[in-house]
Amino acid sequence: MAYIIGVRFKDVGKIYYFDPDGHNLKKGDHIIVETSRGVECGEVAMSNRNIADEDISYPLKKLIREATDEDLQKVADNKEKEKKAFDICVEKIKLHKLKMKLVDVEYTFDNSKILFYFTADGRVDFRELVKDLAYVFRTRIELRQIGVRDEAKMLGGLGICGRPFCCNSFLGEFQPVSIKMAKEQGMSLNPVKISGTCGRLMCCLKYEQEAYSDLLKTTPKTGAIVQTPDGKGTVTDMNLITGRLTVSLHKSPDAAARNYKVSDVTVIKDVQIKVDKSEMEKLKKLEK
Repeated sequence: MAYIIGVRFKDVGKIYYFDPDGHNLKKGDHIIVETSRGVECGEVAMSNRNIADEDISYPLKKLIREATDEDLQKVADNKEKEKKAFDICVEKIKLHKLKMKLVDVEYTFDNSKILFYFTADGRVDFRELVKDLAYVFRTRIELRQIGVRDEAKMLGGLGICGRPFCCNSFLGEFQPVSIKMAKEQGMSLNPVKISGTCGRLMCCLKYEQEAYSDLLKTTPKTGAIVQTPDGKGTVTDMNLITGRLTVSLHKSPDAAARNYKVSDVTVIKDVQIKVDKSEMEKLKKLEK
């Protein structure tokens, strides 16, 4: 077992583990720690606790100190600097006529580095831009190209559900989502209906996938051959939530299909839910 604290460096960011070094900290406390980027000020997201060794990566870096009022003021000052740096960088991008969109700027706590996050359709030669920025700010400059999901997480906004983006509200890390999830949940494979504002598959497809996966184990799929109280038939539609099936009976194929409960039928031959290759090609970019 390891005794740790969990620390975030962004409001809704990934949680990193550190050694509290004898300090008893509670959620919301601000601390100073050393990271791969240098010295940073973070917020405690998980108070002191023991966790299994296999859940962490050794060696754990130790807490340097609890943040002072001066440290917190420095963080606030850095936020103001970031706004000015953003405007300067935008002007430099225009000057160099680069096809890139600046998304965010971040100063490290000790001002040893400034990170500029941007999006672009392809690779961008920003070497001259880096030189210009280094001349202006007299510190180490790092430009990072990010994807549209990261852009949405940084900027925030409202989703098609009318609520703030999940990634910007509470999701510390992105969860893998796939076209198959949408198919298994009975959603229309219309890009407008299954993609978020970022243009990629909605993160919320992941939330109920476990429940749908469990229901699919006991529910005949569309196309399955089943035995009903009225004879054999083919499932033409299914509702996983209500547990009801629409079945076309073999003995009267021209008659209207009938509805049955899942518990009232026996599976003779089930099928697998698959995404058509042509559909996958059209929707492939939504998974990126």
